[in-house]
Amino acid sequence: MVAGIAAYRRHPYWRNLDSPPAIWSECETRLLDYGGTGPTILFVPSLVNRAYILDLAEDASFLRYLAARETHPLLLDWGWPGEVERSFTLTDYIAGRLERALGAIDGPVILVGYCMGGLLALAAALRVSRQVRALALLATPWDFHAGNPEGARSLSASLPLLEPMMQATGTLPIDALQMLFAILDPFGVAEKYRGFAALDPHSARARRFVALEDWLNDGVPLAAPVARETLGQWYGANAPARGTWRIAGLPVDPTRVTIPVLASIPARDRLVPPASAAVLAAAIPHATIITPDTGHIGMIAGRSAEDALWQPFLNWTRSL
Repeated sequence: MVAGIAAYRRHPYWRNLDSPPAIWSECETRLLDYGGTGPTILFVPSLVNRAYILDLAEDASFLRYLAARETHPLLLDWGWPGEVERSFTLTDYIAGRLERALGAIDGPVILVGYCMGGLLALAAALRVSRQVRALALLATPWDFHAGNPEGARSLSASLPLLEPMMQATGTLPIDALQMLFAILDPFGVAEKYRGFAALDPHSARARRFVALEDWLNDGVPLAAPVARETLGQWYGANAPARGTWRIAGLPVDPTRVTIPVLASIPARDRLVPPASAAVLAAAIPHATIITPDTGHIGMIAGRSAEDALWQPFLNWTRSL
């Protein structure tokens, strides 16, 4: 494992992709336009990781792949939580910023949420249904007690320990978030670095590993009110699956979704157990479900992502 960490630290790879132009912005958040022609697709990433996982590298960009194939992808880059965002709740992000970003786009869009972004996208689609023609949920959790209820409750129980740093900074800092992710998959770090130690450092596989690790280590703090909501309500009380999660006072009820929905549930996801995402897909009437044989990140930017998700997603958009 130590040899793998050392090999990662000395690897020469460096991401050098330029960001596309922003067509709308508000404080730290930007709406990035990847060009292309055809249906507009708005991607909503998680609040705790950088948005560029969807545009990782020249040969690992879901968004550039779509832009070259008669679609018009946009990416909502949440940015770093500044002075304004540090007081945000989930309602502020969804009923406020996400809805205003949707309002800046002409015509109804295909709305796509990845991981935590899927819950944000689902809530927005229920609130502003006229602005959303279809919805895709990629590795989106819903039943937070499925698969590992003890782990979910232990994350929630960590809130009192995290409270002093949240009060001091207004955020849940990156190092604390990395610790929480490690709790969800305690053996994953050692396993992946042992595997990397055995790779040819000049191989395409090694470069992809470094690109993904750089992204994972380039995290974003989480606004303290959102951290309290997600750890306490999602992981602790399991509010989404119990039907008690509300945005601006209204319940987020997937049974009320009437637009076409694609749910992609990676079969080897360690961060979002497939059983957690499957509960959401089953609650949505007539959802199309795919189960790529990949992990949580590999589905988006792994070496098999084109076959696992990119092409099936493109086929689904063309069928709408």
